[in-house]
Amino acid sequence: MMKRLTAGVAAMALATALAGCIVISSEGGERTVVTPDTARSAASDDAALASLYRSAIADAKRPAEETARDPLRHPAEMLAFAQVRPGDRIADIRPGAGYFTRLFSAVAGPSGHVYDFIPNLTAERENARTDALAAEYSNISRVNGALDAMTYPEPLDLVFVSQEYHDFHIPRFETDVARMNAAIFAALKPGGRYVVIDHQAAPGTGINAVETLHRIEGAQLRREVEAAGFVFEGESTAVANPDDDHSLNVFDEGIRGRTDQFVYRFRKPG
Repeated sequence: MMKRLTAGVAAMALATALAGCIVISSEGGERTVVTPDTARSAASDDAALASLYRSAIADAKRPAEETARDPLRHPAEMLAFAQVRPGDRIADIRPGAGYFTRLFSAVAGPSGHVYDFIPNLTAERENARTDALAAEYSNISRVNGALDAMTYPEPLDLVFVSQEYHDFHIPRFETDVARMNAAIFAALKPGGRYVVIDHQAAPGTGINAVETLHRIEGAQLRREVEAAGFVFEGESTAVANPDDDHSLNVFDEGIRGRTDQFVYRFRKPG
């Protein structure tokens, strides 16, 4: 019986090979098969996205002060890690001057949309910047609200938080971070991504340096996000700096712009 089964598997493998297919995994009775055409299509899609990212980064409408930061912020790597695609609905949480908002707008295109979320607490000084972006890019709009009760006009593909998450633990932000992560979970489509960039704190620090150094321990952030139901998918080291000993405030000129940063991608199951 075993010989007949082995022969049958061998015959199946030969037939698959002759058909021009490659079995790349076989677990639990399920096989994933990639044909040369599928592989070529995936490679073509990747190349098209890489070209789109380059075009977004080269957009002449990006201010000079933003493009000057590109060598430190690695925008192509960030766009790829966040898996940004045309048609995406994206929330950029507390986007500052709009460094990533502009890039997201260019990649999402006319079939997508970017929602800049401005907390009520900082709206008076931050609304105007997003309103200026919305006047320049037709697929950008502003959303205000409480961080721990945020909602959007439609389900989202991506929620993005860059160098801001740690702040939401500071008491003056009046934010329940667990509720905030739950609101983000609810705002995303099943399968949606949640990407967070932040300044790394020393091991064991947890949230103890969020106000003094503006840093948070990556392991702590991961525990908080996973507690909301997200699945951790991986991290990027594009903006990591092993020479940062995590002892300086991120605004200290000795480390500003060159902090050790982690980039995590989480996914809503479904």
